Amino acid sequence: MSIKILFADDEKNMRRLVSDYLKKEDFEVVEAENGREALEKFEEDNISLAILDVMMPELDGWTVLRKIRDTSNIPVLMLTARSEEYDELFGFELGVDDYVTKPFSPKILVARVKKLLDRGIYIKKDKLEFKGLLIDKSAHKIYVNGHHKKMTPKEYDMLLYLAENKSKAVSRNKLLNEVWGYDYFGDTRTVDTHIKRLRMKLEDKKIYIQTVRGLGYRFEVK
Repeated sequence: MSIKILFADDEKNMRRLVSDYLKKEDFEVVEAENGREALEKFEEDNISLAILDVMMPELDGWTVLRKIRDTSNIPVLMLTARSEEYDELFGFELGVDDYVTKPFSPKILVARVKKLLDRGIYIKKDKLEFKGLLIDKSAHKIYVNGHHKKMTPKEYDMLLYLAENKSKAVSRNKLLNEVWGYDYFGDTRTVDTHIKRLRMKLEDKKIYIQTVRGLGYRFEVK
């Protein structure tokens, strides 16, 4: 499953230049020439990161950012011709993750994009996406490196619970209560067995599930 980046800018040459650089890094680019089109593309596609020009026709970048933040906390990078401290502070209050001031180097922009994506997780509506791992809550499906992986209901519930509690140590008893229910009378070895099977299905993403000695497990994305 490719990473889709929304790039909204009213300058055609700018869109073409930046898109070419992003595509060289194997990103899929969804272009928009104004703010209204940017919102439409965001709602239609599974966007991983948005690059928004502040000054756009129909809807400006700030308005688009506000609308995106109503449903998602994907990384958003703003392009601006202004570099005043007030503008940047205003943007951070709205939920901007990073700024690039025009004119800029496309290589630097791509590096900033990679850094934002390397933070690991973002939430868009009913999806949890990490590097190479997607949990589609509405479809009740797991994708590893773009490939659908069949999970038992307990495996799915366990992975979802760990992912939604990212970076927190979760005890085996807590997992039993949350996944199997408070009326379950089995022992904690059941958890270990399911974790082992889950890790096999996650392939190289099994490193996301770390063992916390003497307690349980932690979902962590470096």
